Order: sequence, then structure tokens, then C-alpha cells
Amino acid sequence: MLQVIPLGGLGEIGLNSLVIACRGELLLIDAGLMFPAEGMPGVDIIIPDFTHLKQNAAQLKGVVLTHGHEDHLGALPYLLSEVPGVPIYATRFTLAMARHRLEELGVEADLREIEPREPFPVGTVFQVEASRVTHTVPDAVGFIVRTPEGTLIHTGDFKLDPDPIDGLRTDLERWGEAGEQGVLCLLSDSTNSELSEETGSERVVEQTFERLFRDATGRVVVALFSSNLHRVRHLLALAERLGRKVALQGRSMQRNVEMARQLGYLDVPDSLFVHVDTVPLLPPQRVMVLTTGAQGEPRAGLSQLAAGDGPVRLGPGDLVVLSSRPIPGNERVVGALIDELHWRGARVAYAQVEPGVHVSGHASRPQQKRVLELVKPRHFIPVHGEGRHLHRHLATARESGLEPAQCLLAQDGDVVSFQDGLGRFTGSVPSGRIFKDRFGSGVVTADTLQERVRLSETGLVAAVVVLQRDTQKLVAGPQLSGQGLSLDEQVLLPRVAQDARGLFEEMSPQLRGDDALVREELTRVVRRAFRLYTSKRPLVVPMVVRV
Repeated sequence: MLQVIPLGGLGEIGLNSLVIACRGELLLIDAGLMFPAEGMPGVDIIIPDFTHLKQNAAQLKGVVLTHGHEDHLGALPYLLSEVPGVPIYATRFTLAMARHRLEELGVEADLREIEPREPFPVGTVFQVEASRVTHTVPDAVGFIVRTPEGTLIHTGDFKLDPDPIDGLRTDLERWGEAGEQGVLCLLSDSTNSELSEETGSERVVEQTFERLFRDATGRVVVALFSSNLHRVRHLLALAERLGRKVALQGRSMQRNVEMARQLGYLDVPDSLFVHVDTVPLLPPQRVMVLTTGAQGEPRAGLSQLAAGDGPVRLGPGDLVVLSSRPIPGNERVVGALIDELHWRGARVAYAQVEPGVHVSGHASRPQQKRVLELVKPRHFIPVHGEGRHLHRHLATARESGLEPAQCLLAQDGDVVSFQDGLGRFTGSVPSGRIFKDRFGSGVVTADTLQERVRLSETGLVAAVVVLQRDTQKLVAGPQLSGQGLSLDEQVLLPRVAQDARGLFEEMSPQLRGDDALVREELTRVVRRAFRLYTSKRPLVVPMVVRV
């Protein structure tokens, strides 16, 4: 029996992690993370629940990585800290990205470099072959996984660009050959399944940049994902042609460009670069700044520029380009950032007003359909997308000729089993999201997160009572002090304390001898009294002092 078990990425953008199980061995494709949405205070990253892999650690024979984005490899250190020693297979640049992430968190790993079209064994069951795909990062691949029960194709993140910047197109020929031999199941990127127009070529962005930059009289600032090194590549080439020096702002931008240069993916002279601190000393028309923060991240480079922090001060004549589209949920934050940049006097170009400043790295519906018709899989599972993306991709599969029974709409944790050439749902495994705080040093539980959200909404009241040690008599209190309260609520604290005292005095002396019971009662009476005046129930921190 062959099983496909998604642990993340089916129902969200991010957390991509999928298990293939066959004859007592497991293969994992990707181990990605996700960044928190608004309303998750103190949460810095989200990783998949790897409980199923921990419970079956001896069966996990290897991890293969499709590409170097955080949503596909960012959870690798946390997986390896739970299941150490598992071999990691990836192409050269992806391996470099993974190595940096692992070293950053002090995790050792068995890293093995692979090449497209060169099959390699994983364990005794899996024969894996990487196939080149076009995406926004170098060395991206999908995987053809051959097992005794049948062949699977996992596309990874891909698009069909007829003229990619690096000249390396998605290897449709190899997928077609596998399709002719018979593919049991295709697992394909669903991100852009709602878009009916062809995903644009990166050359469109190259041409747009050239047009915008030739007319720019001041500094040019481009904000983009630091991993989008194909775009960085033609930005550097354009800066060199236009006689502009390049400053890199943001730690990840500096790191990724340096890594790409060391590995030979970027061939530019040292003389092209200047330190960001020297930008104010150079003629504005001779400067280009490549920065992080196109998604409005508060600590990223573009947010600093918008706030007027740091050495570079934007003003009239400067051009700021946001070379990305807001991630769903980020629209308001990005909009506020654009407003700030406008108030600085800069001209701002972004996808809504200059569509050519960004094209997606993901296949749209026509390209997804082309792959389905080429591979002709016996079954299809849409992956990498929110629920609506998966549903739309499944509809495309039906439009391509697949019968309903061949189209399997899986969610995180589902077990899809293939036996005698037929696929069906046979159960589930533990799955979910693990919230991690800064640097991944601790887990933020759902209860803790809920309490933090509640604290932000209702505020906090510290309540202190002083009891006589021998008689349990109430000597003083409750004395109340608040944090995060409105001025009206602060004014009400003495009245709330007075009412709470009356309620607390009803507690018998015998019960007052137990500190735990006293704290519980103190919390109850303060909340009750507070609600009488404000209809709110703030978090109460009770304290008992005995004299």
C-alpha cells in the first residue's frame, strides 16, 4: 500500500510538508513554516505538528526539499531537533539556504546535494528524481517519486515561463515522459488556481523596471522578497547599465545576495555595491537600494525608510517600487506603508498601479491545466493553497477529463491510500499548527495565545488583599491597579474595589486560610464587580499578602 499524508500546506499558504509512506518507510517532501497573521501577539513563526513523524521516526528515511523558500524549508531545524539524523536531499542553492537556517539555530544535519534528472534512492523503497521547475528562486525542482506501488509527481512551486531569466524552463518533457509510463497520482501547486490569465514572464518585470528607472531622477528603492534572486539578478544588471551603485538593506537581503555570489548564481563586481550608510553622500540619481519589507513587516528595511529611520531619507524625486503583491491578510498593513511613503514625497509604484512591477512565481489555471493534460495522472491531489485554491484546482482537473473518483480533495492530516491502483481516504494522523516565539525558543500554546488576545482587548487588573495570618481577617484591599484600561475604566477602579471588598468579606475565615482559594475568589469578585460598571471581564492577577 502507498499512502500520501499532508501535514501542512493543504488549507493554507505555508507550512508545506507532505509524507509519502510505502511498505514501512516514510519520505517527507518539504518542511515549511508560516508567518503569523495579525492578532497573534508574541508568535513569530508557525510550524507543522510533526507528531506523526516523531511517532514513526525509525521509518523516516529522508527529507527532499523542492526549493529554498521559508514556507518549504523553514521548519527543518525544528523537525531535525525532534527526529535527528535524517538525510536531507536538495539542489545546490536550496541546500545552501537550508544549511544557513540550520546553522542559525545550531542544528546539525546530514545534507546531500542532488541534480535534476539524476535519480537517487531514499531508503529501500523510494526512487526519487528531481525535475527542474521555474520559480522565483534558483534551483527549484519538483519530484518524480517511484515506488513499488506506483509513481507520484509532486510539482513543487512552479510556473511555465517561456523565457525565464536564467534560461531554465520547467522540465515539462520529463513530466510528459513519466506520464507516458503511467503516473498514479499528481500533486500540483494550487496557489494561482483562481487566475484565468497566463502567469506572466519575468521578462515583463525586467522591461517595466527599465522603463521606470530610466525616467527616475532621484534614488530608486526596490522592495522585494530577498529570496527572489532571479529578480535581484536583473536589478543588479540594470543598475550596472544605468550607472547606479547598489546598497543592500535588510539582513536577509545581504545574506542571500552574498550567498548567491559565492555560489556563482550572481556574477557582479564588488565595485557595484556600496554600504547603505554611504547612500546620503552619493548623488541621488546614482543610487539603487534593494530592501526587504514589501509585505509591510514592521522591522524590515522598507518600514524603516517609510518611518524616516536610518541613514537614507526619502523625499521628492525618489522612486519606491514594491515588487510583490500583498500576501492575503497583509493588504491593510501594506496600504498603510504605501501611504507613509507618499507622505515622504516619494513616487510609489506597486502592482495595483503598475502591474508590470511584479509577476507571480506560480502557475495560473491555464498552466495548471496544461500539466494535468500532459501528465494524465490516474489520480489528482491539489496541494499548496487555501481551501478555495484547492477546490478551484480540483474543478480544473475535472475540466481536464478526470472523473470525480480520481480527484481527491485532501486536508492536513488526511491519509490517502492507494491500493491496486485505486485511491481513497482511510483515516487521519495528528496534524495542526505549533506556534513558536522569537527565535523558536519556546512553544506558545493556543490557551496562551487566546489569553494574550484577550489581554489586548480587555486589559489587566492586579488585585491585592492583605490578610491577618492568624485570624484570616481582611486587613486591607482589594487594592486594584490596571494596565491597558481606558481612562474611564481607571476612574472606576476605586468603586470596583469597594464592591469587590463587600463580596470578598462574604468568604468564610476557614476558606481564607487557603491561598489558592483566596486567589480564585479574589479573581471572581473583581471580575464580577468590574462587569457591573463596564460589561468587560479583564484579566485579573490576584495577589495575597499575609501579615
